[in-house]
Amino acid sequence: MIGILPPWILQASTWVLPVLLAVTLHEAAHGFVAWHLGDDTAYRMGRVSFNPLRHVDPLGTVVLPAFLIMVGAPFLFGWARPVPVAFHRLRHHRWGMIGVALAGPAANLLLAVIAALLAHGTVHLPVNGQEWVLANIAHAIQLNIMLALFNMIPIPPLDGGRVVTGLLPQRLVWRLVRLERHGLVLLLVLLFVVPAIGHQIGADWNLLAWLLRAPATLLHGWILRGTGLMG
Repeated sequence: MIGILPPWILQASTWVLPVLLAVTLHEAAHGFVAWHLGDDTAYRMGRVSFNPLRHVDPLGTVVLPAFLIMVGAPFLFGWARPVPVAFHRLRHHRWGMIGVALAGPAANLLLAVIAALLAHGTVHLPVNGQEWVLANIAHAIQLNIMLALFNMIPIPPLDGGRVVTGLLPQRLVWRLVRLERHGLVLLLVLLFVVPAIGHQIGADWNLLAWLLRAPATLLHGWILRGTGLMG
């Protein structure tokens, strides 16, 4: 059955579960830690949940990733509905903010490790399904590493921006907070516009790839070695 599917559908099918799990666990982790630290906003809104439907953003989780897969883009990008957090209600306000921010990337790294461990069980699967499952696992490892690293870029509203906000002296915090209104636009420009301009003049201006490639390769190697998939 798998072998008769069109190549693009087969390729897309190996991303569906990794994407849904990655964004669901990332957002649920934010909500769970916020709830644990005193803010029940996400809990009351049903966002401390492993149900993907509570976190999926139609454009960011479905349409954009599907489009990037269909056009053969060299990267996968998307987002889920952000979990609402009332940071002023957190215990130990600044450290609480940092804890909530770190929870999402930490959940992604944990998922990458779990996916790598699951690869050991594929030897017991039928040969005709083994390749498809391994592709899901490989994509889960890759995607969760990239999500963790991307979200730690210190630009609001990314998690890294929240961490820096929690660490900065109060007199400097407002400068970073002001950036949050334009942070998503800045990220989209860095992801799509700058590389496109570079491509037109024959230059590699993929700034985020330059930034994330080395740590992603390092983390990928650590996870594969730590789980026994690579010597």
